[in-house]
Amino acid sequence: MGLELYDYQKKAVNQMKNGCILCGGVGSGKSRTALAYYFFQEGGELLGNAAGDNYMPMEDPPRDLYIITTARKRDTKEWEGELSPFLLSTDHKVSLYSNTVIVDSWNNIKKYAEVTDAFFIFDEQRVVGSGTWVKSFLRIAKNNQWVLLSATPGDTWQDYIPVFIANGFYQNRTEFTREHIVYSRFSKYPKVDRYLNTGRLIRQRNDILVNMDFERATVSHHEDVFVKYDVEKYKDVSRTRWDPYKKEPIMNAGGLCYVWRKIVNTSEARQVALLEIVEKHPRAIIFYNFDYELEILREMFLGRADCGDTGDFEMAEWNGHFHQPVPEAKSWVYLVQYNAGAEGWNCIKTDTIIFYSQNYSYKIMQQSAGRIDRLNTPYKDLYYYHLKSRSGIDLAISRALKDKKDFNESGYVKW
Repeated sequence: MGLELYDYQKKAVNQMKNGCILCGGVGSGKSRTALAYYFFQEGGELLGNAAGDNYMPMEDPPRDLYIITTARKRDTKEWEGELSPFLLSTDHKVSLYSNTVIVDSWNNIKKYAEVTDAFFIFDEQRVVGSGTWVKSFLRIAKNNQWVLLSATPGDTWQDYIPVFIANGFYQNRTEFTREHIVYSRFSKYPKVDRYLNTGRLIRQRNDILVNMDFERATVSHHEDVFVKYDVEKYKDVSRTRWDPYKKEPIMNAGGLCYVWRKIVNTSEARQVALLEIVEKHPRAIIFYNFDYELEILREMFLGRADCGDTGDFEMAEWNGHFHQPVPEAKSWVYLVQYNAGAEGWNCIKTDTIIFYSQNYSYKIMQQSAGRIDRLNTPYKDLYYYHLKSRSGIDLAISRALKDKKDFNESGYVKW
């Protein structure tokens, strides 16, 4: 079993317990650390830092193992690679042990709500709110051993409610609300005014949160590439509130921001800047937001891919239309839509990510950047290019992201 744990991973394993949240940045090796915890809990033992033949296997059969992850990680079988050093597999024919190992997506969590006496790894934080996923999670947590993996465990105290309930700190959401939340009297919808007894909340969070402290070997270089846009068209839309693409009035703040962004994102100057970067970095991941951006990118690179007689250039996509793997050619571009591909995969074949446009979410931007910042990347220097204009909408989004906040359309537009 070719398994090696870094010192910070071994420290995290020693701090972990049932019901904990393993918190580590993108690329910190949370998957391997969680499996190592399961391995030790089920009687396995490593003798030394790296395990060749110097290990004691788990008692057979260990608890059944269920891994609830993103659909992409399930489909690309990324967890299979993490399982193999532990001689585990979803295929009984190649697994050393006779237990059941299942990797499935959050969309199917309800299927496992009746499972008992197993071990669950919940990958990528999805237990927020009070929907079907949370209800199934709470039923599973009550009858099984479990850990949760997350790079960003919670932005507000309300995000922790399901995990606090699963750990027995509160009986239900109503008790948490009664003990800690004061709602604003002046809001038309339930809006938290303040939290009470936050000292208790901090103690409870510290009790279940296991932080993975590690120093990255990589150096990230972020560069803003400012490009021109049609200023007159932008101003005209701002003044008239008229959509020049649909030929109809703009009805709300979201519609206005969408039109503003389409004006700046479709600028030819942005396309030229992108091509210049790709010439400098011939293997690049390109993140984008909208379908009209995808059409632009396809037009830019599809012809080049079709004309590659020697097979030295490829273009591939991951979005709501296609789920293609990262190309293997000497030169390539990988077009990834933020919402479809910001998490749940990694790539060590390139050192470059280009953000063709900015996403409103700080969390999604961070997760997207982490796709190439992995422990096993062969690159020390990683390059991130942020294409943007000096338009009001682009600058406002940049300010929000710089402050580690999400951009809010209705807060920005005076309607």
